[in-house]
Amino acid sequence: MTKNERYEAVIAYFEQTMPVAETELHFGNDFQLLVAVMLSAQCTDKRVNMVTPALFEAFPTPAAMAAASEEEVLAYVKSVSYPNSKAKHLVEAARQLTERFGGEVPSTLDELTSLPGVGRKTANVVMSVVFGKAAMAVDTHVFRVSHRIGLVAEKAKTPLAVEQELVKHFPEALIPKAHHWLILHGRYICKALKPLCMECGLRCACAYYNKKS
Repeated sequence: MTKNERYEAVIAYFEQTMPVAETELHFGNDFQLLVAVMLSAQCTDKRVNMVTPALFEAFPTPAAMAAASEEEVLAYVKSVSYPNSKAKHLVEAARQLTERFGGEVPSTLDELTSLPGVGRKTANVVMSVVFGKAAMAVDTHVFRVSHRIGLVAEKAKTPLAVEQELVKHFPEALIPKAHHWLILHGRYICKALKPLCMECGLRCACAYYNKKS
């Protein structure tokens, strides 16, 4: 199977089985999504969703969070991974949103990654989910699933290399949805330690499955 044929098979499968693919983070506006994605780094969406309702109620806007102390924010996020640094980054990012962007979440990679605690992956999620841009965020699920299926070459050793290869091969209009396809597939089927290959409809197109069988 050629790489193009593999992408065609993957797209056809997900279009049929997962026509709607969205983030599992709960949010009500652009700022809330940014905060949730920042909190989700090396943390489960389930845990983040347990924390954010009270956090958003206490600090509903960038201005409200910017006026808070790190300790006040920490009290709400202490159960997520790396709570101290995340609380610090949330307050600093909220201040910059207020001072530099008029309280609005910016829409470009350069602007987003200029915010404290916002890396390329977080920025790509925001650009994709909020602004519908063809941005491919590569987390551990996307990285693993892309390699296992054979969507990217083995030599693609970094998240950026994987991102560039996926963006090159997925049709631009599908990139925002493809990001969620790969995440959700990795979260529930193509798991890190025990991939559920016999429950997977992509076996015929999967390099990992066909190699081991």
